[in-house]
Amino acid sequence: MGFLKNLGGACAVTMALAVQAQAQSWEMPTPYPDANFHTVNDRAFAADVAKATGGKLEIKIHSAGSLFKHPEIPRAVRSGQVQVGEFLLSILNNDNPVFGADSMPFLATSYADAAKLWKAQKPVVEKLLEKQGMMVLYSVPWPPQGLYTKKPIKSVKDLAGLKFRSYNATLDTFARLAGASPTQVEVPDIPQAFTTGRVEAMITSPSTGVNTKAWDYVSYYTDIRAWLPKNIVVANKRAFDHLPKAEQAAVLKAAAEAQARGWKMSEQETVTQTKALKEHGMHVEKPSPELEAGLKKIGAEMLANWKKKAGASGAELLKAYNQ
Repeated sequence: MGFLKNLGGACAVTMALAVQAQAQSWEMPTPYPDANFHTVNDRAFAADVAKATGGKLEIKIHSAGSLFKHPEIPRAVRSGQVQVGEFLLSILNNDNPVFGADSMPFLATSYADAAKLWKAQKPVVEKLLEKQGMMVLYSVPWPPQGLYTKKPIKSVKDLAGLKFRSYNATLDTFARLAGASPTQVEVPDIPQAFTTGRVEAMITSPSTGVNTKAWDYVSYYTDIRAWLPKNIVVANKRAFDHLPKAEQAAVLKAAAEAQARGWKMSEQETVTQTKALKEHGMHVEKPSPELEAGLKKIGAEMLANWKKKAGASGAELLKAYNQ
């Protein structure tokens, strides 16, 4: 009997080890806090993958830049330090201007246009990322970007001299053309940057405004709907290729569902979070005709420069978008 018990125990341990050996864990850094709708969507994606694979593939979400800071995430995925990661697509703009197409001011300012732009942008982005050993899983837009300031802004001239929060090269250029001084600040650092005077204005989504409690440091939100920048979730291609076919299929299915779900969440987020800004005492305003005209003039100048830098790939993208 003792022998049988020992044999049974040994078999149980062997089986447990076999199951453990088959299970894999992927690490997924994201720059955004747990309350942000992108992170909520990421966690749903991870849960769908775990369910579909029977726990054989677990994706661990590391939120709020806790594992890697935002600018470090693409490199971490590319090098295989992590298997999957999320970042703002336009932070790769210096690698190739095509990555920043969705952050061109006033090129695509509605969800319908943003979807059309992503359809045109995605094939080019996939080719570029493939060369870096990465593959696209899904992409979800932020709500349309609005202007946060301490005082009312009635024209572009009112932005002159302000310290302007930036998060990519495109916004750096935008700030300078508006006469402002750009300063790189990541989302978790926004409240402190305003409190200490490092920045005095920013363009970002109502989501980020609510997540960072913008009413504590600014009073005005001008709904300029400048662009709908997209986050992208990418996987290390080698890590994906090493998955069994069934698990690959599960990841791709969950990714497609995350993209569809994320776009709906973003649209709802626009409504609820803009309302929340107003409920917390902020002045939510439409842009004056003078401000709108001035901003669109800057956008047209930036798009013309972007076309020159983006070359044939950019021309192909815009042709597909405008068809």
